Parts: sequence; C-alpha cells; structure tokens
Amino acid sequence: MSITKSDIANNIAFETCISRKDSKNIVTSLISLIATNSYDKEVKLAKFGTFKRKITPERTGRNPKTGQEYIIKQREKIRFYPSSKIKKFVN
Repeated sequence: MSITKSDIANNIAFETCISRKDSKNIVTSLISLIATNSYDKEVKLAKFGTFKRKITPERTGRNPKTGQEYIIKQREKIRFYPSSKIKKFVN
C-alpha cells in the first residue's frame, strides 16, 4: 500500500479540522524542510526518527534479461532511521 502526500494532507485536514489546502501546504513544507536541512546535517524529529543523507558509491549493474553490464552513477539518498518509540509501536 502506498500513501501519497494528498492522503497525508487529507488525514491531517480531517483530524484537525483545517482546510485541505492548508494541510497540503504543511506536508509540502515539512518535506522540503527535511530535504533542504539534510544537506548540512541530520534532521531529528523527537520521538519519531532521524533523516540522514547518504551517498551511494558508483557501482556496476547488470541487466538480468540480457546480462549486459553498465555503470550506475553515484547518488544521494535520504535515509530514515525510526526512533525506539516508533519501532516499539510497529512491533
């Protein structure tokens, strides 16, 4: 199951009785805040988790159908590490 930004915004609007437009702006702002601040440092949300930027090195990939090899370039990813409270809630 996938959850979209619109789904999150709709749930926020329903739970807090604010407009969907405002709740969508909140979600978009939160995501952009996490993305921009993760360049410099890790972003910690208390009792939720930590977002860290990780650089994956260049590597060799292979097409499973043809067996042809190619180079996968270095990339940046944002990783999420859940807090112990979230882990406990999920398990």
